[in-house]
Amino acid sequence: MAGRVYEAWKGSNKFLFGGRLIFGPDAWSLPFTLLLIITPVTLFSVFVATHLRHEFFSNTAGDAILVVAILFTLFVLILLFLTSARDPGIVPRNLHPPEEELCYETTVSADGRQAPTVQIPRTKEVMVYGVPVRVKYCDTCMLYRPPRCSHCSICNNCVERFDHHCPWVGQCIGVRNYRFFFMFVSSATLLCIYVFSMSALYIKFLMNNNQSTVWRAMRESPWSIMLMIYSFISLWFVGGLTGFHLYLISTNQTTYENFRYRSDNRINVYDRGCSNNFLETFCSKVKPSRNDFRALMREEPPRNITLATTWERPGEEEEGSSDLEEGRQKVEDDLDIDEDVMKLQQRSNAEEGSDPAHHMVEVDQMRVGSSERAPTIRSEVRHGNWGARSSAQEDVVSGSSVIRESRRYAAAEEGRPSWFGLRVVNMMVVWATVNKFIVSLVELNTK
Repeated sequence: MAGRVYEAWKGSNKFLFGGRLIFGPDAWSLPFTLLLIITPVTLFSVFVATHLRHEFFSNTAGDAILVVAILFTLFVLILLFLTSARDPGIVPRNLHPPEEELCYETTVSADGRQAPTVQIPRTKEVMVYGVPVRVKYCDTCMLYRPPRCSHCSICNNCVERFDHHCPWVGQCIGVRNYRFFFMFVSSATLLCIYVFSMSALYIKFLMNNNQSTVWRAMRESPWSIMLMIYSFISLWFVGGLTGFHLYLISTNQTTYENFRYRSDNRINVYDRGCSNNFLETFCSKVKPSRNDFRALMREEPPRNITLATTWERPGEEEEGSSDLEEGRQKVEDDLDIDEDVMKLQQRSNAEEGSDPAHHMVEVDQMRVGSSERAPTIRSEVRHGNWGARSSAQEDVVSGSSVIRESRRYAAAEEGRPSWFGLRVVNMMVVWATVNKFIVSLVELNTK
């Protein structure tokens, strides 16, 4: 039975509830982040908000302080969940490199052997708003990353509009969860301000009711002072992060682009103006996920990358194959001379009344590198008492034997690489031409 996609996922993500929720590999940091949010709000509700209810003439106003704190906290937690438990914009990786981008090259080793190599250009240019933008090839995902995409080394995925990997939410921040991340950070900033303000207000009420100094009020409500200190420190982090991302949104940059290309003085082709940049971030439709983690896996047959036998490009391979077929056709035509040569041999033997010469053809097959060399053909002739004409007849018969042996060799070596086959074809054509010339001379001498 085929498994689910999330079960064989090659990234470092963690899945829950059958692939419905996806987290980063450092999702263990989420409980710590929840603790940093829930603990101070709980202390605020118990030691500050409940006492403030009695400081207002209307109970409704006092209850509103507690309700706002709880609802605000729930809103922050929902944004945290939407940021960390969803696909940030992962680009599905390929099972094979893109064949249309492959480059076929030949490298020569130290011993002179030629070895084929398949290379992929590391970069290529695409047009963005009429401006050429260079994109890089990802060896891990075997694809050219879309513009503004980067490979996260922690999650081991290519993420669209990659901003950064946030350890506090345990997830990458990309095109599908960036707005939720910003809303989470900005809402946490407002929550810190709210807790700090309400704690300071309670200290003010204590000073007014008891006609005491601030130090005495602090001793009466130490939790208020601790919450003020905690909120003030947290405000520097989440508040500074909020301000920084407001700047990034207004200029349509990502954190990765700002830190990586800030010193290059590059033109930001994505900046469409402050208002349009904010509209793009908060009002545009969130892209659907390109991954169905719960889908059943489909077995894809292995793809074989075919290299040219002469280590040329595929177009040249077809041209070389056609040349080889033409050469083979020529050999088949020229080898028909063999029958005429044999008839001439029989007629000459009948006239002279002597036995034909014995011929022996040895075919040596030697290796060149990893492939075989062309055969070396040697003929040994035992001479009779024919004189000059007999020598000519021996040459003719020798050529006939060579042609017959060449025919068998051509049939056996049909699967040779194109350069080797063409060399054998040329050799056969030359032999056939020479033999035909010798037959003509013999016929003239006979007449």
